[in-house]
Amino acid sequence: MTKASTSTTVSGLAQAVDFIEPTGIDTLYALFCERLRRTPDALAYRWFDAAQSKWCELSWRDVGARVGRWQEAFIAAGLCAGDRVALMLPNSPDWVCADQAALGLGLVVVPLFFNDRAESVAYIIQRSQARMLIIDGRTQWRALSGALQSFAQLRIVLRDGAGIDMAADDRFVLLRDWLPDSGELRHGTGVRDALATIVFTSGTIGRPKGVMLTHGNILWNAWASYRSNTVYGDDLFLSFLPLSHMLERTTGYYLPMMAGAAVAFARSPASLAEDMLSNRPTVLISVPRIYESVYTRIDTQLARGSSMARRLFHAAVVVGWTRFERAQGRAAWRPSLLLWPLLRRWVADKVMARFGGRLRIAVCGGAPLPRQVARRFISLGLSLVQGYGMTELSPVVSGNTLSDNDPESVGRPLCDVELRIGAADELLVRSPGVMTGYLDDVDASARAVDAEGWMHTGDCARLRDGRLYITGRLKEIIVLSNGEKISPVDMELAITSDPLFEQAMIIGEGRPFLSALLVLNRDAWLDYARTHGLDGKDVSCLEDTRVVDAMRARASACLKEFPGYAQVRRVALTLEPWTIENGLLTPTLKLRRAQVMERLRDVQARIYAGY
Repeated sequence: MTKASTSTTVSGLAQAVDFIEPTGIDTLYALFCERLRRTPDALAYRWFDAAQSKWCELSWRDVGARVGRWQEAFIAAGLCAGDRVALMLPNSPDWVCADQAALGLGLVVVPLFFNDRAESVAYIIQRSQARMLIIDGRTQWRALSGALQSFAQLRIVLRDGAGIDMAADDRFVLLRDWLPDSGELRHGTGVRDALATIVFTSGTIGRPKGVMLTHGNILWNAWASYRSNTVYGDDLFLSFLPLSHMLERTTGYYLPMMAGAAVAFARSPASLAEDMLSNRPTVLISVPRIYESVYTRIDTQLARGSSMARRLFHAAVVVGWTRFERAQGRAAWRPSLLLWPLLRRWVADKVMARFGGRLRIAVCGGAPLPRQVARRFISLGLSLVQGYGMTELSPVVSGNTLSDNDPESVGRPLCDVELRIGAADELLVRSPGVMTGYLDDVDASARAVDAEGWMHTGDCARLRDGRLYITGRLKEIIVLSNGEKISPVDMELAITSDPLFEQAMIIGEGRPFLSALLVLNRDAWLDYARTHGLDGKDVSCLEDTRVVDAMRARASACLKEFPGYAQVRRVALTLEPWTIENGLLTPTLKLRRAQVMERLRDVQARIYAGY
């Protein structure tokens, strides 16, 4: 497809013909209605229908008809403006339709992570006072049923009732029975300052807090993100980050709606590689974990391949990086660039084909992306840009652009965003995206947003030449018993650059030295064990002194650029990954440090025995 033609330049930026300026659009529902009015027959969404075993499509007109049915159902259920509706669905047209129908009626949407823990869901339902919960089906209900027994007034809508005794609980209603055959779209009312959603933070420390965001917060952020990196009407997004994550919701749902772009919903993280080939997206929004996984798989394949393949791959990365730096105006022409057409054909194009072969821009946010991972993919031709944000800021604060991309930074602030470095190098942000506060928590709100409107992010940062660099978290600083302070995140990223280490956590608060808890990549470990004459399936090997010493040496080699006090002297090994399901990762794949520390308390005791 060709790029959409553009009209006149607005604020120095060429606007796509059917881009919807937020001027005069007061609510997210008004944005949807305007998109429906402008391009009713254009492709809106693609999704995989398991029953038909094929990808299906909806136009904006189709979506409008579905939203009307959802609105009729909400009204029939007695929901009124201000009532809270909790969504616990996978990314799908139903998520979008439920969201838009609710917003158009003045309801407040409370998104829940599709695979969140039952106790977390119960806490959020209780705190938000949600009147309705919309879930997928049997698997979710089996996990949630015990925790939700006491919510007698909660109406529960099930998208799929297979395997559930619907008569056993009078709170149940099946979606296909609940939705009427037809319904008219309401005109919608509301103002920009009206509450649109309550998004509960992941809760890496303590209980999650309900972030209150208005229609205006999110509309501004989608518009400002668009101004940073233009989206076109013929772009196709692949949506796989949960829509309960504000990065995906703002930039992977509302922003495409502004631009008239289409969205394909991936089936699951496990099928992501296949879904990229099936849909061939032009825009991908992700967190570092996805790129890290591909990086590790490539390294594993290279290790099993020929030395010639490894040399070619290395050459492609070196020459590709020079090419990128020259395009950014940071390097001169070199004769090695003459090799790029061949290296692209032999190496780079094969890697890019894994992303579908049409990817125009890949956005990474939510956590730091290891330097070597970013450099590799950029070198091979992936237009990868990193940014920074947080839920409380709607969420995007800054971002690199295709023409001004420094992978070491998280880019320049979006328009209308002010940045300041406060005490202890804490990043302060002021923008139209700052939340209105935390739900029913005046003290926490006052600590987060001061009287002048500055959001205290809790992230350590520095500003240089207008660019933002995140250097750590205030609450994640480790202080050794000798007073030395270390930010563990950079060390952990360095260690996991070795494909053998799937995950890493640095420990040592109040101790005389640092240690590391290491999760080994199972495939890489089996290769290592086979090469060294070990039985990789025997977990007792992980406590063998020779193996532990070898892994400590490998981890230390990754930390050679860190100062002497920022080295690990002891390590503990496991093959069991830290996951959302076992409660050691948040739904946004951030490490729950306190929970890992508690789970591995005995391991730590052995590491520091005698100290």
